[in-house]
Amino acid sequence: MSMPNRELIAKMRRVYTKGSRVELDSMDDPQAPPRGTRGTVLGVDDIGSIMVAWDNGSGLHVVYGEDSCHLVEED
Repeated sequence: MSMPNRELIAKMRRVYTKGSRVELDSMDDPQAPPRGTRGTVLGVDDIGSIMVAWDNGSGLHVVYGEDSCHLVEED
């Protein structure tokens, strides 16, 4: 896994802003929430992980280059 550079982390912070909503696509962790779980972004850390408060109570981060999620619009 490669580490994102500062420019990419800055872009991620503009896209995944605090309070935005995401849906999990995949996570390489046995403790991962199920695919499709939604959560609220808390921020992006200095190594490019998206910090999420998942709706099911999990606090696992979406790790850059390993896991994936996407932004969702909520009604």
